[in-house]
Amino acid sequence: MRETQREIINATKVKQEIDPAEEIRLSVDFLKDYLKKHSFLTSLVLGISGGQDSTLTGKLAQTAVNELNSELEEDKYSFIAVRLPYGTQADEKDCGMALEFIKPSKVFTVNIKTAVDASRQSLVDAGVTLSDFAKGNEKARERMKVQFSIAAMNNGVVLGTDHSAENVTGFYTKFGDGAADLVPIFRLNKRQGKMLLKELGCPERLYLKTPTADLEEDRPQLPDEVALGVTYDEIDDYLEGKEIKEESALKIENWYKKTEHKRHDPISVFDDWWK
Repeated sequence: MRETQREIINATKVKQEIDPAEEIRLSVDFLKDYLKKHSFLTSLVLGISGGQDSTLTGKLAQTAVNELNSELEEDKYSFIAVRLPYGTQADEKDCGMALEFIKPSKVFTVNIKTAVDASRQSLVDAGVTLSDFAKGNEKARERMKVQFSIAAMNNGVVLGTDHSAENVTGFYTKFGDGAADLVPIFRLNKRQGKMLLKELGCPERLYLKTPTADLEEDRPQLPDEVALGVTYDEIDDYLEGKEIKEESALKIENWYKKTEHKRHDPISVFDDWWK
């Protein structure tokens, strides 16, 4: 195994093989224990996009909440699913299907278009024109800002959907979807997340669909694998310690190196990892 590969596997905590039922229990218990430890908290908050990662994280959160309420014999805890479209979302039907599968305690819908467009215009007025890519990051950050506001008003914490195949490539917006209080599916790669959804009885459409961040208007529904230049199967194989094409391994390692700043706290004078 490549030395860098070994280092990345150790950092991302991916196992070569998993038992889906055990991993479901690990994530659910993690969420339950966190809520019980912090008695002032009563809710878990997550944006639901209709994709694999938020569907899985949302189902785990709702399961945790249901179990806690059942144990207490009262409806103390809730899972708040947040719909965050920019205008009209192309895969809106998938979002509806995901919500039907999760059956969240509460659902809020906040259309971020007005806020994002106003922010973009204020920058234009100041002489700063955003690229389409930068505007995509504005959307991601606005979505997370909304989730933290909802959490603040509901004694909640915000969940993130960061898994290890996403983490290794840094394929998320810094202080956008990369910002969260808890990341219950970190340690899983993409195919392992599918295994958990299958175990949970999720409709196949939601975990077999082509993954896309769908942040860019010039390239709508751009597949993650096109943007990354490497497939999730290759990333998953790499994280499971398998040998893959040299070209693909180098791309993964390059993404990991370039995005190290996203996985690090704000840098102070005491940090030297970046030198």
